[in-house]
Amino acid sequence: MKIAVRAAMIVALLATLIAHPLPAGASEDAPGTSKHTIPMGDWNRPYLLHVPPQRDDGAPVPLIVALHGGLNDSEYVREQSGLDKVADRHGYAVAYPDGLLGTWNAGACCWFARWTGVDDVAFLDKLIDTLVRQGVADPRRVFVTGFSNGGGMAYRYACERSDRIAGIAVVSGALAIGCTPRKPVSVLAFHGTWDPSVPYTGGGNMDADVHFPFIPVQVLMEFWRWVDKLPALSWPVPDAPDDCVGTGPGPVVVALCTRQRGGHEWPDYASELMARFFADRPSLPKT
Repeated sequence: MKIAVRAAMIVALLATLIAHPLPAGASEDAPGTSKHTIPMGDWNRPYLLHVPPQRDDGAPVPLIVALHGGLNDSEYVREQSGLDKVADRHGYAVAYPDGLLGTWNAGACCWFARWTGVDDVAFLDKLIDTLVRQGVADPRRVFVTGFSNGGGMAYRYACERSDRIAGIAVVSGALAIGCTPRKPVSVLAFHGTWDPSVPYTGGGNMDADVHFPFIPVQVLMEFWRWVDKLPALSWPVPDAPDDCVGTGPGPVVVALCTRQRGGHEWPDYASELMARFFADRPSLPKT
């Protein structure tokens, strides 16, 4: 019932957006948070953009694209993650795009975005291209994070656009698509052992009408380690809780923070840790 009510509210919101697009908002150059839209076919896809005070000098800054969970929105993940304050400390811009009817097409999940077959990879491409063209984002330092369904979308983007991003951080998310990245990808994951929505040990069904189980989190991390040709996840992660382990120092790193008895949630330390993780990753080669 709650999902049905939430879905009805989102449908009404989408209808409003189609008829009355959000105002362009403040210039993307200005520090602070503003609303913007990107035309994608017949729809205007909204996003929030937070620009740090360091942007005053006009130079491009590293960009984090933060993807909300299923049946949530950009404002929700902005508050949930607290990324604005973290980004200001570290000098990142943060883009918070909205999924279609509150969902992302991560592959086998989720709901409306999957049912309609919306191309969210193309949407993220256009979002990043727009911010690079406007001089806000450094194209060699683009990162993606996401929660739940948004985490699955971050995985999908890393699989299909590994040459565009310098790393990802996923919170309570699942890989829901076949994955053959063209280059190694640094991955930081956060997951609770008592997560009822994306089970830590795998199993269940990825979507309401998709009878395909979630991959166990540790198996998924082994996949990324194997793809990146890295050693086992046995090294402590610098300045992180004891339950965070990674593949050790290097330009490409895979790391997992297991939150014992943690649920489907964004850990309070996650945003600061991912900002430092991203800062330690090398820039993409010049093209």
